[in-house]
Amino acid sequence: MTVEIAEPRMTRAALRILETASELFYHRGIHTVGVDLIAAEAGVTKKTIYDRFGSKDNLVAAYLRARDRRWRAVVDRHIEAAAGPGEAALAVFDSLEEWRAAEGTRGCAMINARAEYAGPDHPSRALAADQKHWLRDRFRALVEAAGLPGSADLAVELLVLHEGAVVMGDVGELEDATALAKRAAARLLGL
Repeated sequence: MTVEIAEPRMTRAALRILETASELFYHRGIHTVGVDLIAAEAGVTKKTIYDRFGSKDNLVAAYLRARDRRWRAVVDRHIEAAAGPGEAALAVFDSLEEWRAAEGTRGCAMINARAEYAGPDHPSRALAADQKHWLRDRFRALVEAAGLPGSADLAVELLVLHEGAVVMGDVGELEDATALAKRAAARLLGL
């Protein structure tokens, strides 16, 4: 499942708006950040925001897509650097450590957005689901490449460990949540 949402025209002002909104949305929450604040912080008018993105919902979707692209690139880089498919599945947990250090520890932006928008029609719901399906499919491909049985179930178990590390690293305040999840994943993979 891939979500197709029109990309706004990314002028310099649009990039500045997106960067500003991304920082504010992630650290303060989407609903608490208004278009007035984004405009003031980005040094643009509200009209510019609406000209470039059409609506706050479209800006939220652009923010989530941009974070998702960066996240997937980090995961892919770690997978590609791994010695083999089993090690690559574990490398996904290393990518989470790098991500949290670089991007923040306020949990998953996708899940945070989905929690803020309960309605089934908001694009954040489909974007969050798409990201989680992508990661599950990456785990499944790696488990299959490693020749391990039960790849579909094992992929879901690895995803649950990964997502649990995200939550417990934030809400549970376990600084070593990712390391604990990686050790459990290694046991599941027999590594």
